[in-house]
Amino acid sequence: MAASARKQEEYLDVLTETGEKTGISKPRGDVHRDGDYHRVVNTWIFSESTQELLLQQRAFSKDSWPGLWDVSSAGHIVAGHSSLTTARRELQEELGVTLPEDAFELIFVVLHDGEHHEFGDVYLVTTVNPVPLDAFILQEGEVSAVRYVSYEEYKKAVAIKIQNLSLMMLVDHMVSFLMYKENAVERSLTLQKQLSHFAPVELNAVLSALADSDREALVYIVKAVAVMDEIFHLQASNSNLVLRDWLKEHADTSELDKLKWSCYQINKGPWSSLDESKTFLTTADSAIRLLPEATRPVQGWKGLEYRAAFPMVKPLGANFYPRDMDKKEFEMWKDSLGEEQQNEATGFFSVIRRHTDLSLDSCSSSNPELAAHDLYTVPYSEEYKRLLEKASELLHKAGDTTASPSLKKLLHSKADAFLSNDYYESDIAWLELDSKLDVTIGPYMTYEDQLFGYKATFEAYVGVRDDEATAQLKLFGDNLQVLEQNLPLDDVYKSKEANVAPIRVIQLIYNAANPGAQAAAFNLPNDERIVKRRGTSMVMIKNASEAKFKFILQLIAEVCLKKGQQELVDFETFFTHIICHECCHGIGPHTITLPNGQKSSVRLQLQEFHSALEEAKADIVGLWALRFLISQGLLSKRLFKYMYVSFLAGCFASVRFGLKSAHGKAQALQFNWLYEKGAYVLHSDDTFSVDFTKVSLLTSNSLFLSLCAVESLSREILTIQAKGDKEAAGLLLGRYAVISEPLKIALKKLEKIQVPVDIAPTFPSANKILE
Repeated sequence: MAASARKQEEYLDVLTETGEKTGISKPRGDVHRDGDYHRVVNTWIFSESTQELLLQQRAFSKDSWPGLWDVSSAGHIVAGHSSLTTARRELQEELGVTLPEDAFELIFVVLHDGEHHEFGDVYLVTTVNPVPLDAFILQEGEVSAVRYVSYEEYKKAVAIKIQNLSLMMLVDHMVSFLMYKENAVERSLTLQKQLSHFAPVELNAVLSALADSDREALVYIVKAVAVMDEIFHLQASNSNLVLRDWLKEHADTSELDKLKWSCYQINKGPWSSLDESKTFLTTADSAIRLLPEATRPVQGWKGLEYRAAFPMVKPLGANFYPRDMDKKEFEMWKDSLGEEQQNEATGFFSVIRRHTDLSLDSCSSSNPELAAHDLYTVPYSEEYKRLLEKASELLHKAGDTTASPSLKKLLHSKADAFLSNDYYESDIAWLELDSKLDVTIGPYMTYEDQLFGYKATFEAYVGVRDDEATAQLKLFGDNLQVLEQNLPLDDVYKSKEANVAPIRVIQLIYNAANPGAQAAAFNLPNDERIVKRRGTSMVMIKNASEAKFKFILQLIAEVCLKKGQQELVDFETFFTHIICHECCHGIGPHTITLPNGQKSSVRLQLQEFHSALEEAKADIVGLWALRFLISQGLLSKRLFKYMYVSFLAGCFASVRFGLKSAHGKAQALQFNWLYEKGAYVLHSDDTFSVDFTKVSLLTSNSLFLSLCAVESLSREILTIQAKGDKEAAGLLLGRYAVISEPLKIALKKLEKIQVPVDIAPTFPSANKILE
């Protein structure tokens, strides 16, 4: 610690037994005396080329463990300061090494439950080569010397002190790190298997249907879409762009490097979207960065080179929040804000950052009053300013080029929104879009924010409108209000003002920022103000849906469904339910009134449970809606059996995205509910079928009187949303959003014959423009 910080005793945050902040801070001596739980950091510097760890010798004047060799740097986390910032600060103060946050990899957290109850956040800094010892600036009174020790020597020393849990965990991590780097054959097989989960597909659209001015505008639009991809990479992880560029640069080095790059391109990050977000890379694969001024200069040495680290466990809050922020800290800070500031903090279009990350010099204060005020809000327009200015310029050029009035309005308003951070008018313009060239671009979906479900990622879809298919779907938008008033939900919760949802069918030309799963449709906007006032609009991606059906759903039906029901899976029904799914995003509860009379939204109340439950609602209520429209004579009775069996096949398709995915979690919930109610039946040959008597009831007076399993789940989800009941949402998902034994049987069969999980599209038309 700096001398100025030691003039007064440090305050430390008091934690719960599980490591969360209590909101109480006390002097360090009192915390130790009272046996309070608190947090410390430990940082190890590891030389990759020599496989050595850096040790520091504690100063002989220290009151504890004088003269003993210790970790590279360590220290207590002062109240109001963060773990990562403290790790950076301690390394700078003790050894004179200044590194950015992407040099620090949090490898584990360990509880030292001995004399002091300390949670230790253990970080690893991986340098390519050893740092010359005379490059370090040792803190007087804290550090006497530093030296490198070989990993093997250190491992033997640790074996003698096996009771030290944190040292053993470090050794285990290093063993994994080194084995992972060296086992190229096994890794190549693993990555090849991951790639086999995606069926390569070219998605084309006929551009000749576009006016000349739209084809000219398309050049600028496609380039703006590529910028959205850049921003998405930043939103996923702070070091993601560096990792992407490194993997691309080295893709031709070996077959393994080529596989790494292919997997990265699909997942847009180092975490596999189909394997519960498990990482398929480690720091050993990541980019090497050179920092000539990180230490004291040494003649003949070019400077410190380190591996840019990324979290091995995908952060629940992506890069929207500080990596070391927990939910308790956020809620404590949010509650200290005024209403307008709270809305900004929980809004779609902002990130949360730390004051103490702005400059390491600001970390010297130990004032406990900082605890609730370290966090602050940054609008997207500032956080991604350089990229958004580029995208804005491109969209303005496109807007000047197109002759379509509604497209011109959309492009200019969206370009302005990128710089103002106010997306309201541009979302209205998107709802009113009536153009052969269909464009969706901006921050929309909140799937990446699994911490709260607040923050929207940038994405884009560009396509050619299919006028014939669009005209055929007018029925669904026209009956939105009828569906709202007949929902299986108490009347008190039903909206009296459900708006017609326009439906547009497109042939996709290009999309960006779509990791892992390729969307077949989407329903926007998500802004509750607009949904209440104007409703939503749906975009159906027909060529993507056709590819998914051909390469995935048909195979699933052949493998998992009972003979006699396999032929009940067809593209018409599959696509019709996708339409109804998107339509049903626009009905049901959105803006709600809480028991205390306060106005809120389902998204804000359900937080991290919102995305999965909303997807489940759209699915199951969409199935209910199809049955209702059939009963009203608005859809063919032929759809009845087809829609339930196609839905069952679709369950197996979506569950394969994993329970980290909102869609995968939603489908697991629905399958297990319907299976429990007897609507789905597992046979002795490990195939499944639909029991139509359990899914719906047939009466002599009307075609369908009620739905058993489907209606009961629809009512359950809609009621939870209407009440904003987060506890009930968590319980429902906790019980049913699991990989049950029946699901395991189906998934094992699909994996055995390697049925693709999704498509991996390429876009020849757009790629020509980008080249």
